[in-house]
Amino acid sequence: MIERVKITDAAKAVIDTLKKEHGELMFHQSGGCCDGSSPMCFEKGELMINETDIWLGTIHNCDFYMSADQFEYWKHTQLLVDIVKGRGASFSLEIPHGVRFIIKSRMFNEDEMNELSPVHKGEMI
Repeated sequence: MIERVKITDAAKAVIDTLKKEHGELMFHQSGGCCDGSSPMCFEKGELMINETDIWLGTIHNCDFYMSADQFEYWKHTQLLVDIVKGRGASFSLEIPHGVRFIIKSRMFNEDEMNELSPVHKGEMI
């Protein structure tokens, strides 16, 4: 199975720091206004997941969700969660550290589209 979402080593290091401060974490990408189209990191369970969200997989032992309407735009791409210096305008946990999570993406090829990992709609994993 081909993963829909992956993560860089630099982003893993930030997650390790955040886990020490906050415990288990989760990610959500809504596609909303401001920084809503950036992946946002929350304490696990802090954000209510419902039928309008899609579970894409896990990154560094953190569940990654995306709003269903946003997923329609991104379903043909592999997402790579990375980190950059700078402050975002979101409520994501990394913001006080002077960094922010970002998404880099690439299109799946035709062969990969047939081997994608499954997604789950509207459930907290």
